[in-house]
Amino acid sequence: MATPTIGGYGSGPEVVAVQIAEIAVSPPVIRTPAGVLPLAGATWHVADYWQREEKVATWALVCAIVGFFCLFVLSLLFLLVRETRHHGTVQVTVTNGGQQYVARIPVADQAQVAHINNQVNYARSLSSR
Repeated sequence: MATPTIGGYGSGPEVVAVQIAEIAVSPPVIRTPAGVLPLAGATWHVADYWQREEKVATWALVCAIVGFFCLFVLSLLFLLVRETRHHGTVQVTVTNGGQQYVARIPVADQAQVAHINNQVNYARSLSSR
């Protein structure tokens, strides 16, 4: 049984050079859930969107409730303790000709953002060859 070709490229055993969320770069093509794009001449763009969330720390809330029965006024000071949490998404856009695909990747820390940027830089280097 012959294997069909996708987008004009023969499909054989493929080696994925880099996987960025649902985008798989396996030269000479980029495979996305929306279809196949040629790797040569593809442009890549990365944008990160961070949100900062502040709330009363859980341990401080428990201490305020327990301390309410001992020292009412001092236990209210625990409610001033805040904890900050950062979260967000990284948006990776790949474009070639009239085709474009956008992947949104949830991230929890800056190390994940750096890893995604390194992956995209590698995909850029493959696109320029």
